[in-house]
Amino acid sequence: MDQHLPHNLKLSIVVPVYRSESILPSLVGEVRAAMLEQGLQDDFELVLVNDASTDGSWMRIKQLAEEHKFIVAISLTKNFGQHNATMAGLNYARGDVVVIMDDDLQHSPSAISSLLDGLKSGADVCFVRYRNRQHASWKKLGSWFNDLVATILLGKPRGLYLSSFKALKHPIVEEIIKYDGPYAYIDGLILDVTRSIIAIDIEHEARFSGKGNYTLKKSISLWLKMATSFSILPLRIASVAGIVLATLSLVLIMIIVIQKFSHPEIPAGWASLAAAILFVGGAQFACIGLVGEYLGRAYLKLNRKPQFVVREITHATQIVTASVRGGGGYEQ
Repeated sequence: MDQHLPHNLKLSIVVPVYRSESILPSLVGEVRAAMLEQGLQDDFELVLVNDASTDGSWMRIKQLAEEHKFIVAISLTKNFGQHNATMAGLNYARGDVVVIMDDDLQHSPSAISSLLDGLKSGADVCFVRYRNRQHASWKKLGSWFNDLVATILLGKPRGLYLSSFKALKHPIVEEIIKYDGPYAYIDGLILDVTRSIIAIDIEHEARFSGKGNYTLKKSISLWLKMATSFSILPLRIASVAGIVLATLSLVLIMIIVIQKFSHPEIPAGWASLAAAILFVGGAQFACIGLVGEYLGRAYLKLNRKPQFVVREITHATQIVTASVRGGGGYEQ
């Protein structure tokens, strides 16, 4: 982690930003009001990470940073994705506690106090559970499937909802940002570091404006990242499936040979033969593709594909331009 910003605040709020130009003033205003209510107005920072937004989000962020000294503005060189952008923000978070939230105001800043209270129980991480979720039906179904897979692959405690709104103590953040791979998955990294996790219930607010940026394609990509970056269980399943199919194939071959000798008049079963070949061939291709996912990710990590690259940082009305890769080491 880069140490040019000292760790001397009680709270950091990290928000990855993508196409939210119209929402940002309201987000900043609500965060400021919530911090005033908590008496943290002089002891917090709001880290806004522009993930190469295609609208005017970065210009709006810089404008807000000039107006509010508590804003740390970070702009990435290209769109690295929500989790990688969050990792960039975590590398610059200075608070004893770090809250991660979305930029669309579906996560109400007023609920941050509840997250902070949750950590007072001694837990390392506090997630939220949403009441009256405002997501589309397909996204709710996808969340249920992701929850099931995370329970199986990552050993996630049952009943824990891996929401994008959460609070982490700084020692956990320090461990998370040690991960320098190109495919970051925040919740997987948290579960790798600690099991001291609690959850609280909050209301899920309607999106302030516009439509969500998470598409079905991005959701599937996130699921693949979780499945192939933090567990070898899919490889084991592929191995077992291969053994089972090979055994079944041998049994079927023996049955066919016996039948052929017992009943020579039975015509050759071209249809069944073709079906068996297609079935086994398809299973083989699926397993090869799965292995390819693992090898591809290993190849990209060995070739030091960056987790993120920072183009510009604005803090307390001072602009710093630098190329910062991965976990945060400067490149001159």
